[in-house]
Amino acid sequence: MYALYLCVHIDEKCIISWWLCRILNRWGCQLVDYKRMNYSIHKLQSANALLAEQLRAYAYDVIGCCQVVHRDMGAFLNEYMYQDALAIALAEADIPFRREYYFSVDFHGQRIAHKHFVDFLVRDDIFVECKAVEYLGTEQRQQLWNYMRLTSTRIGILYNFAPIKDECERYYLDAATGLMYAF
Repeated sequence: MYALYLCVHIDEKCIISWWLCRILNRWGCQLVDYKRMNYSIHKLQSANALLAEQLRAYAYDVIGCCQVVHRDMGAFLNEYMYQDALAIALAEADIPFRREYYFSVDFHGQRIAHKHFVDFLVRDDIFVECKAVEYLGTEQRQQLWNYMRLTSTRIGILYNFAPIKDECERYYLDAATGLMYAF
């Protein structure tokens, strides 16, 4: 399945912009507000088709577990219920994971006291961030992208369980160039 990315400026106060976002989101478009986004997202399929296929295959069973959770639990539940169910699904599939994986950040050689938590670290190299929101927005994407950048984790999955039609976004961080790719 291919996603359509539209770069638009979203004005939350404008009712037309709000309705357009809802309609496009239901059609499977992924909206990116270019005025608030700090990363330029590239399509990995265009840059390296072989790597894109390898990453899709590598993340296939993890995304499958997310889909099972969404199918069996249904829409509109609390995010923590989906996280609990995903932990069960990953364990049943014998996929190694750590839930609520925390990491710290160094600044100028000193550890920042605040710890950040990502919902799941799967296979020690995939971040899975679970959401239960009406639709994925810039804030949710930015959170995952920042976690990936701060930890040099190269694969990230952003999964929204709340809508009737679940949303899944997959990202790859090229550590050498710092570029973020959707795959």
